[in-house]
Amino acid sequence: MTASRPTGPATAQQRRGYWLRTLHQWHWISAAVSLVVLLLFTVTGITLNHAAQIEAEPRVHSVTGELPASVLRTLEGEIAGDAPLPASLRRWLDAELDVRVDERAAEWSDGEVYVSLPRPGGDAWLAIDREAGSVEYELTTRGTIAWLNDLHKGRNTGAVWRWFIDIFAIACLLFALTGLWLLHLHARQRGSTWPLVAAGLAVPALVVILFMH
Repeated sequence: MTASRPTGPATAQQRRGYWLRTLHQWHWISAAVSLVVLLLFTVTGITLNHAAQIEAEPRVHSVTGELPASVLRTLEGEIAGDAPLPASLRRWLDAELDVRVDERAAEWSDGEVYVSLPRPGGDAWLAIDREAGSVEYELTTRGTIAWLNDLHKGRNTGAVWRWFIDIFAIACLLFALTGLWLLHLHARQRGSTWPLVAAGLAVPALVVILFMH
């Protein structure tokens, strides 16, 4: 005797239970992945919104030096206008002045080479006299809050951090969409679900319409 197939309501209940388990799993996984960075972006959203009220006094650090003759010779002759500094010069800067320029594009002229070194929360530049061999480096920092704000914006953070922001955004999107689906599945037992969702849409829309000009 063959077993009878589950009835329609039982199948629907099993399907609902499957989706509840799956959505809860994806919801907590996406929450765990994005929790720390979501807190960071929430806090920096506040600091960015009040950037004018948060004072930050820039600190400037300057370093000077003289290139040895063997390194200075690598700057002679015609060099492409955006070529990076020679490897031997980069090693000397790292070892002697604790300045890392990696393979950033430089600005070459007849008498000078200049490298812009922007970074989160500050700025820096390097200038080298191609004839005399004098080196000048200046670093400006604007504090931890400025650094965190630039991480939020992805300003001067490099390709890896920008990719990380994109991946984090996908995790947050997954967190929001699974939460919305869970709201849908629980809406029958929670009558205030959709009015609250509608309020979450209406309030920012009204703020934009009424107060942004």
